Amino acid sequence: MNPMEPQGGQNPNSGRDGGPGGPGDRNDTSWPRWAMWAVGLVFLAIIAFSFFARTETGTSLPTDQFFSALENKQVVSVEIDTATGNASGKYRPKAESDQAEAFTTTVNLNDQSLDQKLAESGAEYEYKAPSNNNALLNVLFFLLPFLLIILVMVWVNRRAQGQMGSIMQIGRSRAKVYTTEKPKTTFGDVAGHEAPKQEIKEVVSFLKEPRKFKELGAKVPKGVLLVGPPGTGKTLLARAVAGEAGVPFVAVTGSDFMEMFVGVGAARVRDLFQTARKQAPAVIFIDEIDSIGRKRGAGLGGGHDEREQTLNQLLSEMDGFEGAEGIVMMAATNRPDILDPALLRPGRFDRQIVVPLPTQTERLAILEVHTKDKKLSPEVDLTILARGTPGFSGADLANLTNEAALHAVRNGHTLIFAEDFDSARDRIMMGIKRDSLAMSDEEKRVTAYHESGHAICAALTPEADEIHKVTILPVGMALGVTQFLPEERHSETRDRIEAHLVVAMGGRVAEEIVYDIPSTGAQNDLQQATKIARKMVKEWGMSDKLGPVSYSGDSEMVFLGDEIARGHEYSEETARIIDEEITRIVNDARRQATHLLTQNRAALDLVATTLLERESIPGEDVHRLIRVARGELPPQAATTPVAEPAGPGTEAVAPAPAAETVQKPGFLPPPMTPGVAH
Repeated sequence: MNPMEPQGGQNPNSGRDGGPGGPGDRNDTSWPRWAMWAVGLVFLAIIAFSFFARTETGTSLPTDQFFSALENKQVVSVEIDTATGNASGKYRPKAESDQAEAFTTTVNLNDQSLDQKLAESGAEYEYKAPSNNNALLNVLFFLLPFLLIILVMVWVNRRAQGQMGSIMQIGRSRAKVYTTEKPKTTFGDVAGHEAPKQEIKEVVSFLKEPRKFKELGAKVPKGVLLVGPPGTGKTLLARAVAGEAGVPFVAVTGSDFMEMFVGVGAARVRDLFQTARKQAPAVIFIDEIDSIGRKRGAGLGGGHDEREQTLNQLLSEMDGFEGAEGIVMMAATNRPDILDPALLRPGRFDRQIVVPLPTQTERLAILEVHTKDKKLSPEVDLTILARGTPGFSGADLANLTNEAALHAVRNGHTLIFAEDFDSARDRIMMGIKRDSLAMSDEEKRVTAYHESGHAICAALTPEADEIHKVTILPVGMALGVTQFLPEERHSETRDRIEAHLVVAMGGRVAEEIVYDIPSTGAQNDLQQATKIARKMVKEWGMSDKLGPVSYSGDSEMVFLGDEIARGHEYSEETARIIDEEITRIVNDARRQATHLLTQNRAALDLVATTLLERESIPGEDVHRLIRVARGELPPQAATTPVAEPAGPGTEAVAPAPAAETVQKPGFLPPPMTPGVAH
């Protein structure tokens, strides 16, 4: 759900494959593929021209006609090739004419009377041995093998450079330098993120007017680390700093330092800083710095010599330059927890700027950027679209607008309508519809009751998320989906977490109530419920028996292998209690779901029947069907919406409005509940 894409309408990776100095920049001396064939054709043409240029032309005379001309004394001169018998010369077609013409013929060299006939004719004749007097052709035949060898060596060298790089330049940095002549990216191209932009303006001021800082003795931070989830526009924000300051932007990725030869990474780091010093004042930007900046001496297999040497050289270079040089170091990562502490200490990356997921207001600004070049229908309300995409990053919103445009083209629309955005959001959040999958009637009924259980538990639990859509159409890896619009919050309360558990168990409970036999459709639900319950016990201290104690340790250490080597930090008895508490919390949610669905069995049957008829129903229809089953609305309201009078129970089923906050990073409630996961 978070593809790597910037939020401000530009790609942070632009220039990696096509920027100056990159593999896509073809300003070097490499030859195109057709150059070898062109050179070969030129040589063949020269040889052919030289061969035909030495061939004499003239009228071709049969042998008997040639001897007849000799007898009539019409032949003026003749030259005979002693190897082939080919003869050429000049003769007068008419005896009384003084004008001679060129001719060619063939004679028999074994004819003993040939010399006598030539002598009696009075013509000038000469026997010539075969020779090649074309100097150009001789030189070409002499040089051709050497030229072919040279061309083959050049071709092999170019192929080797394309695959491994030139051996002589293996230590050169692969950084791309964006000069001030290139189209610049400014803060105006970065929608939202007002707080990070305000925090980073000090760097821009230093690059523009370093003298003010020197006069007061102030030092700008040497390094700025941009931290945030993928797709939030960290790279774009770094490019905007260089664009605002009007200085060169030296960009490189962490993986560009790694090579199969030991010591190459450190050499490339040195070359990177030398390049930046030549461009000073400049901005050095390392994207995905965690690939070379991981903690040293950690992991199952020990340290990685090449990566550690590269990191050591980077640390040394960052200590080696002064702020007065006009070089600012910037980097981006979404894994700051695995970076080496020496990289984050003051004097290196002094400042960390968090680039979070955009809020509703920021999502609206991002959507305006991505839709400014698209033809939207007047009915499209970007405010509603921004509200309905909580948790979306800038890259997700860019993908959403593009998917909507593609959907409009597929359906032959001249404008992008609201339904196109709705279909695009369903495709991103739930997956592509599998129209080719044929389900039996019994499978459809089980899936309908499963999804109805989720929907009714969500509608009857005030703390649960708002229902967006319920469908039994196969999408992605599921046979049916109940999609929610989760509220964005800074933190989650215990009541809301328990509501998520009740909704997750609603599908399994509905199958047990109707069929008394569970199916495999609750696999994903059980995984989600167990994961949430484990976090409640081990991380959030929400177990009454264990109290407010965390037993998770450092949850990120397992990525480096430390936790596997260290083992658990609690006793076997505590582990048994943890397992019991997880089971108790899940069973409590199951009992609550059973109570809700048993008390509202009529609503469960009505929603399931409606799903079988219509295959997909919006969230507001679920609330209306529940009120019809309770007798609060007339039966015709199940198929035709009517004005809903206020009555008992209205507050229990009314959807809660989505709050506009940022979702807590540590808790990820599922935006949808699949029906069957295989």
